[in-house]
Amino acid sequence: MDAVTEIKSKLSIEDIVAEYVQLKRAGRNFKGLSPFNSEKTPSFIVSPEKQIWHDFSSGKGGDMFTFVQEVEGVDFKGALDILARKAGVDLEQFRKSSGGSNAKEKERLYEAVEWATRFYQAQLPKSRVALEYLLKKRRFSKDTVLLFRLGYSPNTGDALYKFMKSKGFDDSELSRAGLITKRRFGYGDMFRGRVMVALFDASGRTVGFTARTLQNDTNEPKYINTPSTVLYDKGRQAYGLHLAKDAIRKQGFSVVVEGNLDVIASHQAGVKNVVGAAGTALTEFHLKELNRFAGDIRFAFDADRAGISATERAIPLAQKIGVNVSVITLPDGMDPDELIRQDPKLWEKAIAEHKYAVDWLIDRYSQILDIGTGKGKREFTDIVLKITQNLSDKVEQDHYVSLLAKMVGVSKSAVKSKVDSTSVSPPVRLKKPKNIKLDDKELIDRRRTEQSLLALMLMQVSLRSMVGFLKSDMFSEGPARTLYEFLIDNPEFGVDETDGSLLQSISDYVKIVSLQFDEEYRSLEPQDMKKAVVLLQERFIAQYVKRQKQYVAEQLSSSDGEETRRLLTLDKELNNLLRQSKDLSQTIS
Repeated sequence: MDAVTEIKSKLSIEDIVAEYVQLKRAGRNFKGLSPFNSEKTPSFIVSPEKQIWHDFSSGKGGDMFTFVQEVEGVDFKGALDILARKAGVDLEQFRKSSGGSNAKEKERLYEAVEWATRFYQAQLPKSRVALEYLLKKRRFSKDTVLLFRLGYSPNTGDALYKFMKSKGFDDSELSRAGLITKRRFGYGDMFRGRVMVALFDASGRTVGFTARTLQNDTNEPKYINTPSTVLYDKGRQAYGLHLAKDAIRKQGFSVVVEGNLDVIASHQAGVKNVVGAAGTALTEFHLKELNRFAGDIRFAFDADRAGISATERAIPLAQKIGVNVSVITLPDGMDPDELIRQDPKLWEKAIAEHKYAVDWLIDRYSQILDIGTGKGKREFTDIVLKITQNLSDKVEQDHYVSLLAKMVGVSKSAVKSKVDSTSVSPPVRLKKPKNIKLDDKELIDRRRTEQSLLALMLMQVSLRSMVGFLKSDMFSEGPARTLYEFLIDNPEFGVDETDGSLLQSISDYVKIVSLQFDEEYRSLEPQDMKKAVVLLQERFIAQYVKRQKQYVAEQLSSSDGEETRRLLTLDKELNNLLRQSKDLSQTIS
């Protein structure tokens, strides 16, 4: 038995999904609201019998592993680790012995940091100053303090060290976890006399701490972090993501702030699609991690030199990854926490009035520099051209050349001349997909139509002869096309008469479409099923024709001779195909 099989034998999919979606029994299955779309009528189905889930609103589906990958934003390995912990399965027994020691060491460090978190939490009620800071000055509720696992580190110098030794951890383990440090008379606590903010990975496991001093009149730094460890790397962890990812997915964008306490304040105020990035140290990994949930990322950094620099660094990274970055402008001298304490509605308003990052930077530099002087115009154009030449789209670059010329009062040709003469790094270019890129709605509609067609074809042998206009290349590459080709090659195949071993390689997809049939079509009369498959064929062909016509239009603009004739012939064939499918639909309806 492999790790996946053992995990599935110990966990039920409905229990896993129920941790994220409120489910209600609906016959043999469970139903709930989609975690991927905002909806009022439940369209999310879980089948305990098939051990499969399917979201009718988006067409997504799969087993418990694909569900965890979707909702947690992790790859298969990440989902395997999460589900193994839930099932109490030791993955080491399935791994080669050479890699086992490292995994066990890492798990030991997780255990150490978890015990430290509990210790700091237990110390918080004992410190009046720390409690007053969190509950009165920051105005955090007790529930918020518990949710974010805030705590306090005693100022004795070795309180945590003694506690951890009593739990069986040695000096080497505690040092590698970033909990202790070498001092003059031996090891002592890394953090002393500070409010402790637990840091989490994307799955919610504690990996380290940010510690804030309570003594504002000292020369000590206000904040210190856990040093880089096997568990913690500030360039890879977005603070609060484990609590923000559902809201990011549903809202369609994320907000990145500088301070961890700003994150906490925003969540308490009900704005939960907010994460922290360890000051302004935003990295490519942060953007990639957030892009898993939404490609719209908004920064709420201070409008000082550090904030401006962070925004400048983010633009080429965003172009490389393919995300949209914008900036939230806060009232002068205020951070999100202060704005929220004044009025949470002001924070929501500021987020809504975000500005595209390039436009924001141009505005900021136009205020900083005197663009009424020759020197100011030179400096301003130098900076803006450096920013805009990191853009991958030529049309967008040209837009800013025109804008820049207008702002400094010179001709567009003069700015273009400067572009040509300025040595800059080449812009990051995204690889264009070979196929026509569909927007999200088109992709979802296509997936739903495709799965509905295949559901009827799979479960009703008699309907396969009614889809004569379909071809293999109309279907998505992967399981959908494999299933269609199998059904055409095996027209008498009956799914109820076999264990389906011939389709074992796409067994999860077969379960998804069979679940779709159970939910949408099983109760229909045979004549109604015939109408449904013909209408679905017409819709599917219309979607296919639209995509192909987009391709033809693009190619015609740069073709000539024989290629033009071929494209015009293809366009004519597409029109005939669409007409024939419509005629059939009208006949049966």
